[in-house]
Amino acid sequence: MKKIILLLSATVVLISCSKVGKGEYLITGTAVGVENGKTIILETQGATGMGLVAVDTVKVENGKFEIKGKVSEPAFHSLQLESVAGKEPYGKVPFILEEGEIKIAINKDTINKTKVSGTYNNDEYVKFNEELVKIQKNLMDFQTKNTPLMNTAQQTKDTAVINRLMKEYSKIQEVVGADSKKKYGTYAETHPKSFISALIIQGMLNDPSVDVKKTEDLYNSLDESLKNTKPGKAIKAKLTEIKTPSVGVTPPAPAEAK
Repeated sequence: MKKIILLLSATVVLISCSKVGKGEYLITGTAVGVENGKTIILETQGATGMGLVAVDTVKVENGKFEIKGKVSEPAFHSLQLESVAGKEPYGKVPFILEEGEIKIAINKDTINKTKVSGTYNNDEYVKFNEELVKIQKNLMDFQTKNTPLMNTAQQTKDTAVINRLMKEYSKIQEVVGADSKKKYGTYAETHPKSFISALIIQGMLNDPSVDVKKTEDLYNSLDESLKNTKPGKAIKAKLTEIKTPSVGVTPPAPAEAK
């Protein structure tokens, strides 16, 4: 009995320590080395799908910042750090804005090394990207190794070298493309609760050669909460569109009885 009481007490403490309520998000960030007063902008894609719009702005104070608000469903957003005078603007930090406490440690020197964690979908997004980087490593290594050679060949108009490098690159690209596609499918099959899976399935439906039945099965296996997101609704609408005969197309006549 005492163990049960202790367990319940620990649960109450964990709940009470949460800094966010239902439908709320809290971004707690660090920006080591960024001077006080620099602005950080929370951005999202505009309603038309073109360009980014600011959702909120905060100032860095003592290497820290905090953004809090309400959110109805997961969606990709980004953080933009105000640039330093005389330097190129910092790149954007992509992440998934969702209910919960999100931690972002900005690396001002190498912005793509910024660390995002704290919620399920962001942790999954980080792991998924790390696995994709491994798949694409051969392609990146080839580019790093041969870019100087390609530049020289283009300057000297050495078509033999240019054609050879392009042929080798295409072969590697084909393998990486196939492996990446396989990774997308496997991930969607094994992560029905991940927002990334919904985005993958939505992307699959843009491929004319897609296996519609398999894609529909993937959609049906998604967690109900994901089906109610914008990507989830878009998938359902696209599947309905694909399965609905086009206007003016005569359906095949039933086979005659023998």
